[in-house]
Amino acid sequence: MAKLNAFSFVEPKTSYLLVLGVAQDAGYPQMGCTKTCCTQAWSNPKMRRNVVALALVDPAHKKWWLFEATPDIRQQLQNFKNQTKNQYPYLPEGVFLTHAHIGHYTGLMEFGREAMNTNGLKVYVLPQMKAFLTQNGPWSQLVKLKNIDLISLKTDEPLNIENNSVTAFTVPHRDEYSETAGFKITTANKQYLFIPDIDKWSKWNKNIIDQVKQVDIALLDATFYTNTELGNRPIAEVPHPLSLIHI
Repeated sequence: MAKLNAFSFVEPKTSYLLVLGVAQDAGYPQMGCTKTCCTQAWSNPKMRRNVVALALVDPAHKKWWLFEATPDIRQQLQNFKNQTKNQYPYLPEGVFLTHAHIGHYTGLMEFGREAMNTNGLKVYVLPQMKAFLTQNGPWSQLVKLKNIDLISLKTDEPLNIENNSVTAFTVPHRDEYSETAGFKITTANKQYLFIPDIDKWSKWNKNIIDQVKQVDIALLDATFYTNTELGNRPIAEVPHPLSLIHI
């Protein structure tokens, strides 16, 4: 996995992942948070973190793909441009979305006519996510005006993009508006597992330890350290796994 320090970054010659964000949907620090962790980050910009997102980068074809369209997408695209020394198109070849929670798709608004007004940017989605974006405004306007082109994914079927493949699968999550996807990303040299959201590992019909053993790098949901971390509401309202030591 490529490092984010622009001063030490040496681009690999084969496809790789670049981490563009690691925080939960609301980012870090979170709005209204008065805990020490957040107040320190408000005071020190170097501690701040963008919402979870990845770039799949293909140096051979000078193309890249974005995983998740987060509320931090403007900063993330600029960071990508700076990190890769402006060697790639500003916009990705396509965007892969996991599900319809705010940290994972609301950045699509930046592709609308109020902002970039993109033309047919490919957005890869599973069926329920496609229906949600098609049938609900303001996202349906992006589809109607052809700012984005929704590309249907099929679960457990690899999609080949240049010398790489991306396989979507579903995981149990709240799923109020869409199913929740995870992705297995395969490049020439490595396999990656990307599951940014899931209710509990025990609810999945696969063994997470076995799945991790099958890849080189796993990027997984670890939103909470304890069941009492939230304080102002029960964790059952927003279920996520505890940190990985509890797997």
